Amino acid sequence: MRTASVSRRTSETDVSVKLALDGTGKAEIATGVGFLDHMLDLLARHALFDLSISVKGDTHVDDHHTVEDSAIALGQAFAQALGDKRGIARYADVHLPMDETLTRVALDISGRPFLVFRTTFARDKIGTFDTELVREWFQAFAMNAGITLHVETLYGENQHHIAESCFKGLARALRRAVAVDPREEGRVPSTKGSL
Repeated sequence: MRTASVSRRTSETDVSVKLALDGTGKAEIATGVGFLDHMLDLLARHALFDLSISVKGDTHVDDHHTVEDSAIALGQAFAQALGDKRGIARYADVHLPMDETLTRVALDISGRPFLVFRTTFARDKIGTFDTELVREWFQAFAMNAGITLHVETLYGENQHHIAESCFKGLARALRRAVAVDPREEGRVPSTKGSL
């Protein structure tokens, strides 16, 4: 089993993450931010990762630190669980439709973190959640997971659908990219011999 546990404690948050890449989509999420809990729950389900995330954060200030630090810890756990990346598919992309919204996610588990995020929101809030934090989460996750990640919403109107399509698209792309390709015969999928 490709698994990892990460704890991250700062003066702003206390984060605990457990991740199993070869799971069934079981999630136990408690960040104190309802919308983020929903996004992480569906991320686990659609990636088929078993994921436990617990956060005690300074949400009395705002949700920023909780959102960012949860992504940092999850990204670190993802990188640890993959190890040397032997045998993985490495690349994946998906077009994720959600009602009137269509989002494209493409990624490379490259060891070279980079984010291109071409998704905009017409409103500042989804319920009480700041929509600008969606990009913050993706940025922190990509940097700490060591992946090149492109997210682009091609069209959409409902702000909840736009955010959800980004997380579901990431989940489905991660699921494909971490899959073990038997034709790789345990090799690292790079001409360099390492990622």
